[in-house]
Amino acid sequence: MKKDLGVQQAVFPMPVLMIAAYDENGKVNVMNAAWGQIAASDKIALFISEPHKTTKNIRKTKAFTVSIADVDHMDVADYFGMASGNTVEDKFERTKYHVTKSTHVNAPIIEEFPVCMECELEDIVDGSIHAVVGKIVNVCADESVLDENGKVDPGKLHALIFDNFQSGYYEVGKKVGQAWNAGKKWL
Repeated sequence: MKKDLGVQQAVFPMPVLMIAAYDENGKVNVMNAAWGQIAASDKIALFISEPHKTTKNIRKTKAFTVSIADVDHMDVADYFGMASGNTVEDKFERTKYHVTKSTHVNAPIIEEFPVCMECELEDIVDGSIHAVVGKIVNVCADESVLDENGKVDPGKLHALIFDNFQSGYYEVGKKVGQAWNAGKKWL
């Protein structure tokens, strides 16, 4: 029998995404966000609110990157979610992480995170929800997380996922089936 738990953010897993943008002076800001998802074949929607420094920067520069956090960089990923760029002037610099300017958009690529989507701002939806919608113009990945066919291998990526129930981080586990195949017996 199920027990009522009330209103909760009951979606699991949630991604651990590092959203990065430059400010008007070219300074890097990064935030941790779990509320993001692919919205079309070349779109990502990030449900981040207006007061975030990163949101303000995206509005100004019209570009951003979204990296997938991994186990090896969990401590810094968590820090990027705890410290606000509105109050911590040297937030990114404290980590001693490295950045490369994207050649596709006016946004920083954080070298330590293994997979990065380079995005142009397409829209900001402001209504009953607040969403930053980006057009993905390129994805870059460290060779260490690619398979023999040049595709990202989740088993090598060791991506973090967020648990809304207990505020935990987990590592993406093993592959247990193949999409568009596991349910064929019911076709």
